[in-house]
Amino acid sequence: MDRKVNDDGCDCLVSVDCTDCRIEEPHPFSTIWYSHKFNGPGLRYELALSIKSGHIVWINGPYECGLWADIEIFRNSLISFLDAGERVEADDGYIGEEPKTCKTPGGFSSRTELQNKYRMRLRSRHETVNSRLKNFGVLKERFRHTLKNHSSAFRACAVIVELAIELGEPLFSL
Repeated sequence: MDRKVNDDGCDCLVSVDCTDCRIEEPHPFSTIWYSHKFNGPGLRYELALSIKSGHIVWINGPYECGLWADIEIFRNSLISFLDAGERVEADDGYIGEEPKTCKTPGGFSSRTELQNKYRMRLRSRHETVNSRLKNFGVLKERFRHTLKNHSSAFRACAVIVELAIELGEPLFSL
């Protein structure tokens, strides 16, 4: 899907966040895999959702959880695909890019109570997509196969979630 579908001139077209997936501890042991989200080894993926439609418009990864913070993943790739003046809605893990390329809850931009409620619902919608991905056992449970296959499994689950959204299981409205 295209993030610019139904674009009405807003500077933010997508919400972005990362999600971690459990993996078997690679050998030899290394802290580069450590995910603070579940205190064990994992791979991290970046997802972007269209603000207007809720469709998945970007998948990036995998990254080693212990080496790559959300903001570093954003700086490594997605930021270079944004148009001049375009920003993304994100959580406070991206505050180092506020206000130039990100809008974050703890950022500098003054917001009304209505805007804050809208942004909270936007982040909740993003978490709903992350949750739907984790409904698949291959992403919910510890991945016990070779790591080179994890990306294919993650993307296959994301395609199924996106198809479900397109075929009548929309995310809640903002």
